[in-house]
Amino acid sequence: MDRLQHIFELQAKLDAEIEKNHQLPEQDLSTWVQKETMAIIVELAELLEEVNFKWWKIPHPLNREALKEELADILHFFVSMCLKIGVSAEELYQTYVAKNAENFRRQRGLSSRKGYVRLEGEAK
Repeated sequence: MDRLQHIFELQAKLDAEIEKNHQLPEQDLSTWVQKETMAIIVELAELLEEVNFKWWKIPHPLNREALKEELADILHFFVSMCLKIGVSAEELYQTYVAKNAENFRRQRGLSSRKGYVRLEGEAK
């Protein structure tokens, strides 16, 4: 099975379980996207805590397992948001591939997008 598709299926099952267990009220799409975005922001802050972003504190050793768990938490909320707005694993994959190609064009100065075209004499 495609791993991204599997992740989407697992997340759909988890979302259904959460909705059932917590008897969540119906909410409009904007509200759900806001909630999922806030959850991602919170998880990103937890990830920052793991990588010693507080330069004024004595750093602790990095815990790779904790980093993986925070990344998985971020992925949970991201995939949940995709599901809520109706983006499938295949659509996400195709959108990613297209955007990745455009990002390479931008880095190589081949995009017409403002701010990415290299100027004459600029270092490559």
